[in-house]
Amino acid sequence: MRAATGRTGRTVRLVAAGVLGAVLVGTLAPAAGAAGASGSVVTVAAPGAAKPVGPAFAAVQDELSAVVNGGEATWDLARVVDHGRTVWRGTSGVADLDDRRPVDPDGRFRIGSLTKTFTATVVLQLVGEGRVRLDDPVSAYLPGVVPGGERITVRQLLNHTSGLYNYTDDQRFVPRTAEGVEAWVATGRWRTWTAEEIVAGAVSHPPYFAPGASWHYSNTNYLLAGMIIRKVTGNDWNQEVERRIIRPLGLRQTSMPTTSPLITGSHAHLYTQLPDGPVDTTLINPSAGGAAGAGVSSAADLARFHAALFGGRLLRPAELAELKTTVDTRTPGYRYGLGVGSVDLGCGVVWGHAGSIYRNISYLLGTEDGGRQAVVAAGQYGYRDADDVFGGLSKAAACAALGSGAGAGS
Repeated sequence: MRAATGRTGRTVRLVAAGVLGAVLVGTLAPAAGAAGASGSVVTVAAPGAAKPVGPAFAAVQDELSAVVNGGEATWDLARVVDHGRTVWRGTSGVADLDDRRPVDPDGRFRIGSLTKTFTATVVLQLVGEGRVRLDDPVSAYLPGVVPGGERITVRQLLNHTSGLYNYTDDQRFVPRTAEGVEAWVATGRWRTWTAEEIVAGAVSHPPYFAPGASWHYSNTNYLLAGMIIRKVTGNDWNQEVERRIIRPLGLRQTSMPTTSPLITGSHAHLYTQLPDGPVDTTLINPSAGGAAGAGVSSAADLARFHAALFGGRLLRPAELAELKTTVDTRTPGYRYGLGVGSVDLGCGVVWGHAGSIYRNISYLLGTEDGGRQAVVAAGQYGYRDADDVFGGLSKAAACAALGSGAGAGS
């Protein structure tokens, strides 16, 4: 998750560095020249799109349509929420390439690295209960799991300053060739991974830097955070997320699956482009994501979660302050806290995260006080850099949210 310049000016590069396997967006794809059918096969109109109200929301709808009509996604959606009230929502594309049904703006989707914000929140709740200390070494909770774990703190896991290798850069976990993608589509997407075996593979690589010396986004950090939750509570990370966040907030469209390939309820399909054309890859075993990216949710639920988190309903003031204590990411305008980042869009500063997992893109952005949110989701189909494709859309939605209380919808 980082900020940079894109096709619509100063925009948000929230995908390439800040989600579960941005490689799962960009490199779960055939190598150049092997993609087969062009993106034009999925160029569609925008059935069921909400009627834009006001220039800010019209800009969001324009971005939604541009992404789909450019062949880079089969569908996308956006929602803007102001103090618990949805003030605008829109869609573009179709939910299913076969029956061409419209996208449900209230449907569910895989949230990828937005899962990290849920995981970090549970860890911080445990900090507030005195069961975890942010500046304790990882080895205090997971002895022998990480080489040099006595020098890496829990805080460094959550803010990505541990230096640990990012497992999604390893082709054992994420294919990078046309042959590897085809194998993943046929059989690999059903494989069950454990956090322990993924972490073992990750730490077989040398670290990027000494703990605390720099910043590098690493999904490995959050698998370890999930393992710490289990060690401390005796329950799996997703059980604690369910108990502490999902049920109390009434997030009925949110789940944190372990191995189930299903997305229950209304949802749009996901497709992987192979030489013979699109293959429906909506169903996957999400265990490779784990506490770093296995979640499923909806735009409405995500907005409610963001409002509760930043509004102080899930964390005490001390732990909320830790969540928002950021470090330099070496990207101007973008800083990272504990499971969330802040980015200056030019129209204002927003807090949140971005996610991607196996072609599903998502963004959750909002104000620091939790009063307003913008949520974006999409089913990526093309193979252009995801930041370039979705940066303008995420910025337009977030800027509309920032202005929503000042008559952006009038």
